[in-house]
Amino acid sequence: MPIVTSIFNLLNIRRLNQIEQFKKHPVDTQQKTLFELLGKTSRTEWGRKYNYISITSIKEYQSAVPLQTYDDIIPWVERLGRGETDLLWPGIIKWFAKSSGTTSARSKFIPMSREALVNSQYRAAKDILAIYCRNHPATRIFYGKALTLGGSHRIDQFGSKALCGDLSAIMIENTPFYAELVRTPKREIALFEDFEKKLELITKATVNQNVTSFSGAPSWYLTFIKYVLGFTGKSNLLDVWPNLEVFFHGGISFTPYRELYKKLINGDQMHYMETYNASEGFFGIQDEPSIPDMLLMLDYGIFYEFIPADKINTPDPPVLHIGEVEKDVNYAIVISTNGGLWRYMIGDTVVFTSLNPHRFRISGRTKHFINAFGEEVIIDNAEKALEAACRATGAIITEYTAGPVYMEASSRGSHEWIIEFEKMPADLSNFTDILDETLKSVNSDYDAKRYKDINLVKPVVRSAPAGTFHNWMKSKNKLGGQNKVPRLSNTREYIEELYKFFNNVNF
Repeated sequence: MPIVTSIFNLLNIRRLNQIEQFKKHPVDTQQKTLFELLGKTSRTEWGRKYNYISITSIKEYQSAVPLQTYDDIIPWVERLGRGETDLLWPGIIKWFAKSSGTTSARSKFIPMSREALVNSQYRAAKDILAIYCRNHPATRIFYGKALTLGGSHRIDQFGSKALCGDLSAIMIENTPFYAELVRTPKREIALFEDFEKKLELITKATVNQNVTSFSGAPSWYLTFIKYVLGFTGKSNLLDVWPNLEVFFHGGISFTPYRELYKKLINGDQMHYMETYNASEGFFGIQDEPSIPDMLLMLDYGIFYEFIPADKINTPDPPVLHIGEVEKDVNYAIVISTNGGLWRYMIGDTVVFTSLNPHRFRISGRTKHFINAFGEEVIIDNAEKALEAACRATGAIITEYTAGPVYMEASSRGSHEWIIEFEKMPADLSNFTDILDETLKSVNSDYDAKRYKDINLVKPVVRSAPAGTFHNWMKSKNKLGGQNKVPRLSNTREYIEELYKFFNNVNF
């Protein structure tokens, strides 16, 4: 074991033991977290409004505080931006994480307290390294640089007394000076606003450095990797950075990109470690290399609740704490955080694959699904179907989205998939058949609607020219950062917009 790794592992023994403890005692850990949050906030305006000082149980908390969406907290966020203090969280909020998630025009501004940065985001970064080094004791990750793609937005003024930016930009802006010793490129390049120009700047600054790791969203790193390979004339990224050994990825599912990464980073030394990070908090880390699911991190100052996704639009949905969830149920996540979010519905859904410890996979978004005909297709279904179709046909996918084809007087309904292939399937019709059959096998509602083509007929798959999705996102000023291509929609909005770029690709 390299000496630096040995020292790092020794320094993290206590922290790894703490993780083992919350794995064994999830309910106790979460109760402690909740009452620490309530205690710290009892004297704020929000805490006084809901009488936090009198709450003595999880059930009392759930009865006292209503569920919140971003629309509910906008007035509070605006007041915080004007410099008001002790509203949602003690003290002043100086930073707001700008988040849009998809191509929606309106941005969200998530309050980012010092505690949220230190006890959630930065603590998670340390935990990722501690877990990785425990699992890979021969790692030489510390003998090189960690490449950071950085946010796509400059640091902007928010209100009169606060600043905002992508979460990644905020973290880079607030990290201590010594982080520059292990990170590349320099801060001013990582925070450069123009994503396409930043690709050039980062490439020129890093191709001759010893890069051993990078972290971020798979979609934007894929764009970066292709740029680096084009710039250097190489076909394997390990020919550029021979000591590269790990990609800490998150933000979107890695499933559509896995085979393409194996093609572009061709070597047994490469590891992939999934994380679940959002502007609202850091939630999960893949703690075992052989298990693809992530461990729910229970001691980051975040109290979790879960609503069965099929009940989320009912008048009084059941809301469960960590001790009440079940395996294989699709849950919408509700969080209360050390950033001042209270019973806040973040819009993501998860499925627990283990309860001892609590491991999960991200299954989709509460607003990203196709249910035009009662088929209830979610992102998890889509990812499984695409994976099966790619595996059977040798296809490799770069990006995709899907939506409904509405019934007309002389036609039945269907689904339309717009897919940008890195490698086309040998037979697109066969690819479509496997996609369809897999969706039937993983979703009984879809299977029922497809029965004898009574309600739904076989989906339509259209191959988009290379660069279509890039140009679409560019047209919305949503390149890089935490922007995500919406995978599923219950309308044809995204599909119709993409059609406009089929004959306008030049990237």
